[in-house]
Amino acid sequence: MFPVFKEEISIGELKLKFLFDGQDTDGTLVVFEMLVPPNIKVPAPHYHVDVDETLHVMEGTLHQIYGDEIRVLNPGDTLFIKRGIVHGFNNTGTVPTRVLCSLSQASIGPEYFRAIAEIINAGGPPDMQRILGVMKQFGLEVK
Repeated sequence: MFPVFKEEISIGELKLKFLFDGQDTDGTLVVFEMLVPPNIKVPAPHYHVDVDETLHVMEGTLHQIYGDEIRVLNPGDTLFIKRGIVHGFNNTGTVPTRVLCSLSQASIGPEYFRAIAEIINAGGPPDMQRILGVMKQFGLEVK
């Protein structure tokens, strides 16, 4: 059976399809599928103040910054990112990468991604001060 997605959010070419959000899990978990096309602009390396993240690569390859390392994640690879660990990602391959992401607690959910999408999708160069403000509001700190 194919999953039923609650919501899809596009941030430029990055696509997020939500399976669960904080309303479904009493604020404990957000789960979404992320489609990362090759060579798109991705979020700056950052860390989460109060949220742990788990990535599971389903298709393609993800180059994941993890602290001071760059880890290459292939289909079937999983990475747990404890809150406070600097991380970021890129797809330097030639095919889209599909990743299942979970965030626990659910304070970084669809509301955060909608706010970022509004800024990025407005056209023209993004307002970095607004992006940094939204990130800070939701407990993300750029490194």
